Amino acid sequence: MEPVEFDAAATYEPEEGWRRVSLAGSDAFTFEWFEKPPGHASPMHDHENEQVCLVLAGELTIHTEGDSVTLGQYDSVWLDAWEAHRVENTGEERAVGLDVFAPGRSFDFWTDRD
Repeated sequence: MEPVEFDAAATYEPEEGWRRVSLAGSDAFTFEWFEKPPGHASPMHDHENEQVCLVLAGELTIHTEGDSVTLGQYDSVWLDAWEAHRVENTGEERAVGLDVFAPGRSFDFWTDRD
């Protein structure tokens, strides 16, 4: 067993107000908690990992190249590996979510990008 205390976990802000926290995981899967301020959107991107995005608070709209879906608290979406997408806080309050990646993703994904 390898517990991770939230307040002691690795964290960074890829952009101001967009915070990510690395939670328990392995090579098989990883969990990343995140928060986004109102109006913030990640850039369109893809990755080799399948992803489940679960909304814990607020509202998030997930955009793919051919579709968009708005999720509320406790709603989730599955994204296939290499499916281009961006995640936007379209609500008026801070949004909080949990990303699950399989296989596990390196936590420096956003800091290692060009």
